[in-house]
Amino acid sequence: MPDVSQSLIVRRAAAADARQVEALYRQLVSNPVVAVLPERVAQLAEDPNTALLVCECDGRVVGTALVSLCADVMFRRQPFAVVENVVVDVSTRGLGIGTAMVRAIEAFCRRADCSKIMLLSSTENEEAHRFFEHAGFVGSTKRGFVKYRSHFEAVA
Repeated sequence: MPDVSQSLIVRRAAAADARQVEALYRQLVSNPVVAVLPERVAQLAEDPNTALLVCECDGRVVGTALVSLCADVMFRRQPFAVVENVVVDVSTRGLGIGTAMVRAIEAFCRRADCSKIMLLSSTENEEAHRFFEHAGFVGSTKRGFVKYRSHFEAVA
């Protein structure tokens, strides 16, 4: 495998990245409703509590992750972070892109003085589980639960 770590750039996504981020999301889920709006990406670029990150390799977006800070009261003023939609392009997996993304996520969280970083991963995505555990995440100490919008109770 070639070492591309020197040519990787992890940065906040810009509106112009919307199409490439959407293509990565389509590798993550097969949901026809997935739509990444350039104006929403631009909004997030200005949000100090949220970072939509992309990883570029030779000018091409090959990875993305969303990290959001959540206000908390448990540890004084320390927020915690939630990471969602971590995707590395299938053609570039194993080249250090995911590791570069995790380092950028950790740097963002360190600057915010986060108490922890949490993420969910699809139960059947064992390759991702191995990666996250190798990156220091522990999958055996907590259990995640999800309730999707289609299952929210209707408000009268």
